[in-house]
Parts: sequence; structure tokens; C-alpha cells
Amino acid sequence: MGIENGGRPNTKSNTELEKNVGLLSATALIVGTMIGSGIFISPKGVLEGTGSVGLSLITWAACGLLSMFGALAYAELGTSIPKSGGEHAYLMYTFASGKRKIGTLVAFLYDWVGILILRPTMFTVMTLSLGTYMVKPFYSTCKDPPDLPVKLCTIAAMLFLAVVNSYSVKWATYLQNITTCIKLFAIVIITGGGLYKICSGNTMYIAEGFQDTAKDPSLIAIAFYNGLWAYEGWNNLNYVTEELKNPERNLPLAIYLGIPLTTVAYVLTNIGFFAVMSKEEILVSHAVAVTWSNEMLGVMSWIMPVFVCCSCLGSANGCLFASGRLCFAAARDEHIPTILSFIQIKRLTPMPSILFTTTIAIITLIPGDLSTLIDFYSFSIWLGYGVTILALLVLRYTEPDLKRPYKVPILIPILVLLMSFYLTLSPVIQTGRVTFLYAVFFIISGLIFYFPFIYYKLKVPYFSEYYNYLLVSFLSKCHPNLKNELLNIFGTHLNIINLFGKVSLCFVLKCNSIKSSNYFKLNLSSAHLYKLDIS
Repeated sequence: MGIENGGRPNTKSNTELEKNVGLLSATALIVGTMIGSGIFISPKGVLEGTGSVGLSLITWAACGLLSMFGALAYAELGTSIPKSGGEHAYLMYTFASGKRKIGTLVAFLYDWVGILILRPTMFTVMTLSLGTYMVKPFYSTCKDPPDLPVKLCTIAAMLFLAVVNSYSVKWATYLQNITTCIKLFAIVIITGGGLYKICSGNTMYIAEGFQDTAKDPSLIAIAFYNGLWAYEGWNNLNYVTEELKNPERNLPLAIYLGIPLTTVAYVLTNIGFFAVMSKEEILVSHAVAVTWSNEMLGVMSWIMPVFVCCSCLGSANGCLFASGRLCFAAARDEHIPTILSFIQIKRLTPMPSILFTTTIAIITLIPGDLSTLIDFYSFSIWLGYGVTILALLVLRYTEPDLKRPYKVPILIPILVLLMSFYLTLSPVIQTGRVTFLYAVFFIISGLIFYFPFIYYKLKVPYFSEYYNYLLVSFLSKCHPNLKNELLNIFGTHLNIINLFGKVSLCFVLKCNSIKSSNYFKLNLSSAHLYKLDIS
């Protein structure tokens, strides 16, 4: 029998993440994470590459179609392998199940890059946009606000979101739903204003069509790259599959609802911009939505920066919500310290993994120049997508009888795989930046940690003692009723053992007054079963 918060008996064998994410929240997670600051602040990246209004709109729609294809392929993986962690879970199942121990290398390298670079960088960029817009009104005479107040506001936003996500899954989903509604309302305003202008006969900008279309394929490729950056987050729902209600139905359905909605929103928003502003105005504007609101909303133009802040907040919240689950899943499979797989017993949230992701994001913010990390992100993320889609194709061959509640047509994952390889290699060939070489070196450097500590299970001298002390200290704080008991036990004997793939803490206390047959199972703050063995 376990112990719940407050000391009440608990009949559950272990603590798990609750299924709190319904269809509405799942759709909001997809839409709310994808629609961030980019479409409001600077959609000019696509326009710079395409050169024309017509090709720009086509590019936005094509990027949405590719994101839809990728998400549908992930829907098959998510419904066939209903585990949280996204790419980590699928790579582990495909390459590391059974006796294929070396297959953990693929998943570990993804975790190595994803947990330390990809997800924190994405979270940092989203919150940095929020911090910039929060500070900008106080420095209206400056082209760009000073770095220090921007970073302080950014860190404050990160900590706020970390508290919300650590405190309650429902709070995090409520915040996601509310901010998603706000950003969709902003898009409705921009679209409505643009359609009003068009119906009033103001079509001179949008009527340019394909005038000045770029002829250089490399520029069009860059435009496509910038468009796909705005769609990042289409796979976020796969990170929280274990918390999704009826994932076999709701995972693909949320994708069918969310990504087309986002694509239509992006195209209509651009039409709203082109109906009011010329290409030249869009290219020189540092905040297109604010410039648009100054021309269209008059005294109410102040409302657009508020909408942009809410949009950034929602995107960052969705990013952290999903990123914490990647860290949680990797720790559960012992790719990183297992303490990061703990679940807060009262709140049932992966608090340690959320705090760890937030800490790494704050560290990436300190240097100041995120351009290198963004280049690293763009290179590595599509490499990760490609390997994951390859895992889907491998499973189609090696496990044809695997239960697949949703099955995507085979041409779709093949197309996504080819596009992922192109999007990985294209910027390397076209720009030749040394940044991409650094990315390769960083990915390979994961081997230095993988073989000794993951493959051969090498133990660092004295490290386990410090780790155990940290573990017991953490458990004591999370479960105050056990504090004195754990402190008495600690120092007598403490080991971490593996039991059927779950990490169990075995505390052995020499005590003559208690018989050796007494066992107490304690649900502390982990997703695993903890056993107190008193002999």
C-alpha cells in the first residue's frame, strides 16, 4: 500500500502523469505553439526570398502542407507507440528494443542535441521576443531597447512559465487555450482589416501578384526555410501522448484541425498585410503587425503589441510544456540522470525536467547572440525529423503486424524524408557557414558520454554517493513526512537498483525492533515505484 499526499493510503502501484489533455487543449497546443511572434513581427523572411506577393503566399501554403505531411507521419508513430517523449520514444522502440542495445545510440544522440540545444533554444527565442515587446514601450525613442532589461524580462517570463507548468498541467493547458484564442482573434482583426481594404478597392499592393519573383533557387530555398521556422511546433503533441485523452482518436484529429487552421491563418494574415502595406514597407518594418495597426486601428493601435505579447507567451508555454516531457522520457530510459524523470506527487507534473529545461534556456540567453544557436537549430531539427521518419519506414518493414490505429499513405513519409535531407544539406551547401560544422562536432561529441556511461554503464568514483545524497534530499523535501526517516536511513546503506526497467530505491536499515519481512511501498515524487526495505 502506498502513501498519498497527507499520509492517506494509496492503492496505486506508481505515480503517473494524468491524462488532462483533451481534443481542444491538444489542438490549442499545436496551434498555439506554431503561431508565435514570427507572423506578427517579421514575416519578411519569406518575402525576401520569394520577391513577390504571389510566390510568398504560395510558399506559406506549401510550408503548411509539408508540416501537415510530417505531422501525419508522426501521428502514425504516436498512435502505434503511445509514449511521451516524441522522437526519443520512437527511436528507442525502433532501434533499441530487444537485443539491439547499440540502437540506444540513435536515441541518445537525439536526446543529447534536443535537451541541451534544440528545445532550450526554441524556448529562448520565443521568450526573447516576449521580453523585447514588454520592454519596447519604455524605450520608444530607441530603435532597439537595451539588452539588460530585455533579458531580465525574458528570464522573468521563463520563470513564470516554469512555475505554471510545474504547479499544474491544467493551469498550463488553460493558459495555452486562452493565449491561442487571443492570437486567433488578432489574426481575425488583421484579416478583416485587409479584406475591408480590398473590398474598398485598395488592391494596388496585392495586385502585383508575381511581379519581381526571385529566379535564384537558393533564395527560394531560404524563403522556404524561413516559412518552416514559423511552423515549428507541429510535432509538440507527440511529446505528451501519455497525457492525451484517447490518443488513438485525438492525436490525428488534433493534427487535422490544428495545422490546416494555422496554414489558413498564416495565408490570411499575409493577405491582410499586403492589402494595407507595400512590399517595401513590410521589408523595412521591424514589427509588421504594429506598423499595420498604426495605419488601420488609429487610437486602438496599442492593442496589437498586447496581442503579440500574448502570442509569444502562448508559444513559449507550449514549447516548455512539450520540452519538459522530452527530458522526462530521456531520464526515464536513463539517458540522463533519473532524478529528471521524477513527478511531483501532489501536482503530478514533471517538475525537475521543467526546471532543468528552463535552466538550460536561461544559460543560452546569457551570451547575447542567438544567431549561431538558431543556425544550429535549423540544421539539427530537420536531421532529427529525417531520422524519425526513417524509423517509421523501418517499422513498416520490420514490424508489418504492429497495431497502427492510424496509418499514413507510404508516399507521405517518403516525401518528408527526402525534404528533411534536402533541408539539412541545403544551407550547408549554399552558405558554407562554419556553424554547421560546429553542429556536427557537437552531435558527435555525444559519443564521448554515450559509450562509457550509457553503453558500458561506467560509474564515476564517488559520484554515486553525491547523487544519492541529492536524491534523498530531493525526496525529503518533496515528501516531508519521510524526512526524518530518510535522514536516519541515509548513511547506513543506500543503493539504486534496476528492476524490470524501472528505477527503484532500496533503503536497507538495520533495526532489531522491526522484522525483516516488513516492506513498505511508498509513492514519492517519481513516475516509478519506490520500495522501502527495512530489515
